[in-house]
Amino acid sequence: MSERSAENKLLKKAMRILFKELGPVETSRFLSITNQKRKESVKRHRDWQKGLNKELLFKEIFEEN
Repeated sequence: MSERSAENKLLKKAMRILFKELGPVETSRFLSITNQKRKESVKRHRDWQKGLNKELLFKEIFEEN
């Protein structure tokens, strides 16, 4: 079984369990919560990247001591 196929199978199983245990409304709420946290994390990371000095960062990483 390919990795993609195994992931799809796992996702389908997880969705069936969520729907069975939580119902459609609570499942939707749960999925949007995790998605919102990810968006916030990505925004924080992008904000952090904006403050980086590319030349200084590369100098620190690639300059030989």
